[in-house]
Amino acid sequence: MGRTGRESHTRRHVVRTCVGCRLRTAKSDLLRVVLARDEATAWLVADVSGHAPGRGAHLHPTRECLGLAERRRAFTRALRARTPIDLTDLRRYVEEQDPGGTDQGTGDTTLVRNAPKTGSA
Repeated sequence: MGRTGRESHTRRHVVRTCVGCRLRTAKSDLLRVVLARDEATAWLVADVSGHAPGRGAHLHPTRECLGLAERRRAFTRALRARTPIDLTDLRRYVEEQDPGGTDQGTGDTTLVRNAPKTGSA
């Protein structure tokens, strides 16, 4: 047994926050992205292995979360970028992973948090 009284072989789930929807979830459910750059431009690269060097940001691999992150300028902030970031390659990757535009794999096509309120009670 460990010092906390738990058995040492129990495994903890690593939790990260999606830069798009801001929901905390298991790291395994999120896509890690890293900043790649040359002298003039910077762009995002999907780090599927999770081991690329440098600062990373985590995102649900859905169009909705990518759109939210883009609108909030979350990548610039999370990755501490000083230049504009090109999202073309990342957008293409996410569209391949989420062809139907579903919300975080639940089958919904809209974000529940942003759905318009119906009726006035």
